[in-house]
Amino acid sequence: MKVVTADDVDRFFTFDAVIDALRDAFVAGANAPLRHRHTIERGDGGEATLLLMPAWSHDAANGWIGVKIVTVTPQNREANLPAVMASYLLMDGNTGTPKLMVDGAALTVWRTSCASALAARYLAPRNPDTLLVVGAGELAPFMARAHVSVRDYRRVLVWNRSPGAAEKLAAMLSKDGLDASAAGNLDAAVAEADVITAATLSREPLIKGSLLKPGAHVDLVGAFSPDMRESDDECVRRASIFVDTYEGAIKEGGDLAQPLASGVLAREAVKADLHELCSGAHAGRQSDDEITLFKSTGAALEDLAAAILAAGLAAESKDA
Repeated sequence: MKVVTADDVDRFFTFDAVIDALRDAFVAGANAPLRHRHTIERGDGGEATLLLMPAWSHDAANGWIGVKIVTVTPQNREANLPAVMASYLLMDGNTGTPKLMVDGAALTVWRTSCASALAARYLAPRNPDTLLVVGAGELAPFMARAHVSVRDYRRVLVWNRSPGAAEKLAAMLSKDGLDASAAGNLDAAVAEADVITAATLSREPLIKGSLLKPGAHVDLVGAFSPDMRESDDECVRRASIFVDTYEGAIKEGGDLAQPLASGVLAREAVKADLHELCSGAHAGRQSDDEITLFKSTGAALEDLAAAILAAGLAAESKDA
C-alpha cells in the first residue's frame, strides 16, 4: 500500500486538475451514503466530532472504494494544533485490497476549496473586483487560491475574529502575488465584496444578507452541523441557493437547515446541486444582478475523486 503524505498532495495537485476531477466525478456520480457523524464527549467538558465518509464507484468491481475518517476537535487551537485531522483509505473496488493511504487533512482542504471553485465557475460574477475571505484557519488560504484560479480579482480582503490571524493570512497571499489586506470591519467588507468565501466554525451568523451587493456570490463551507451558521436569514431570502449535495447541505449545514426548519426557506427554493450544474441540467447564474449562494458541507464523492487523482499522480511520480 502506497502512502501519500501532505507534502505529496501539495506537490501533486493543482487547482485546475482537482477542479476538473471533481467536475467529472459529479457528472458520473458514485455511491456516497450520508456521512456518519458522532459526538465524542471529552472529560474536560468539551466535545469533539468523529465523521466517517464512505464512497464507492457505481461499478465497484471495476472501480474504487474509499473512506475518510475525520476528527474535529475545536480545543486543539489551544494546543496550536489543527482543529480538523483526517486520513483517507483508498481500496481496489474488485478485491477490497488497500491501495493508498492519503493524508486526509491535505486531501480535505484541496477538495473542499476546489468544490467551491467548481461551483464558482457556474455561479460567481464573470468580472469580479473583490474577494472576501471570512476566517483565517487552515482552509482559508486554499479557499482564496482556489477562487482566484477560476476568476480574476483586483484585490483580496481577509477578515477574522483575530485581527492578527487576518493580517498573517493577507501577508501569505501577498507573497503569492495577490493584492491582499486584512479587513478591520466585516460589515464594510461584505458590502464591498463581489465574492465572499467563509470557512469558519461559527455558531452565530457572520454575513448579513442586507449588505450584499447585487450580483454577489456567497460561498459557505464552514458551519457543517445544524447548530452552526455563517449567514443570516436575509442571505437566503435574497439569494438563489445552490448546494454541493442536497442531502448533506440541507440536513447538516445550519445555513440552510435552520431557515428550512423555521420556514424562512422553502425546500423548492434550492435551485440545483453540483451534479446538475456540472451536467448542464442547470445553467447556474442567470443574470449579472443575481445574488447566488453556494452551501457546501462536503461530500464523500469529492474525497473519492481526489484520492483517485492522487493515486494516478502518485503512480506517475518517481518520488512518491
